[in-house]
Amino acid sequence: MRYGTRKNSRPEPSRGRRGRGRPADDARDDSIPTGEELVLVRFKGHRKAYYHNRQGVPVRVGDYCLVEADRGRDLGRVCYIGPGKPRWWREARRQGVIGLAEPNDLARLHDNRGDEWEFYDICREKVQDRGLKMELVTVERQWDHNKITFFFTADKRVDFRELVRDLASIFRTRIELRQIGVRDEARLKGGVGICGREFCCSTFLHDFIPVTLKMAKDQQLPLNPNKLSGLCGRLRCCLTYEHPSYVAVISRLPRVGATVQLDGKEGKVRKLDLVREIVTVHLPETDQVVNVPPDQLQWDRNQDLPSPRRRPPRRRSSQRQN
Repeated sequence: MRYGTRKNSRPEPSRGRRGRGRPADDARDDSIPTGEELVLVRFKGHRKAYYHNRQGVPVRVGDYCLVEADRGRDLGRVCYIGPGKPRWWREARRQGVIGLAEPNDLARLHDNRGDEWEFYDICREKVQDRGLKMELVTVERQWDHNKITFFFTADKRVDFRELVRDLASIFRTRIELRQIGVRDEARLKGGVGICGREFCCSTFLHDFIPVTLKMAKDQQLPLNPNKLSGLCGRLRCCLTYEHPSYVAVISRLPRVGATVQLDGKEGKVRKLDLVREIVTVHLPETDQVVNVPPDQLQWDRNQDLPSPRRRPPRRRSSQRQN
């Protein structure tokens, strides 16, 4: 009987000669194979994985298929078939599609989903008995019953080795516990965002992209945490979608407060309309406020550069600490 105690959701990369922490195979081959399509399969909790189809299984989008899993087989639903991206093929080369799912295979998958509720209650009871500060999110049973994965969240690192032994003695199979973050929890549970649509992370997003508050500032959005944050408590992923377009528009416009020339008159920039690419200029001579496109203005771009920050000199302590 073997059980795992991995914490991260991704397998630990092998340490080859090409560098620490990066698989040697991935460093050698980073291209898209010609004449071969990548298959993206979705499992429970909107978990996705990439597979090759060298056996030529006639799969289509929406079909359930058997794929290679960790020391066995798993069953999921196809949601994409195509050339894919080079980083997707790094994972797809190591695992492939085995065949289409039969009616008895789907029945077994349905039974697994029913058993997972019982596994959830048992694990939650063991967590309370051990007094572990962790919140169980969901349970996923591999289709061939070779592994059961428990997803949980915790504020700090949790020593769950005794918990794994308890669960392994009960279920008599390989047990794996994965500590996930709040964004991964939102992906597994799913839901509806402030836009009225299903979470992007639960539908079409493959990886989480870092989101910063500067993206909201560049788009001139109100810095209200309730409007900028999703149900996971982090900044919404959709802030990254149009950010490159806003950055391109900002590079073509003067900054707010810059001095510009309009028909030989000097004025100050008061506001920018990034969607229409309109600049609001105040003319002190006539005390007028006009909205003009940037091609009618002249300004010195160097004046828009922010002044460098001057750091105060460090104070040297007169007494040395031993």
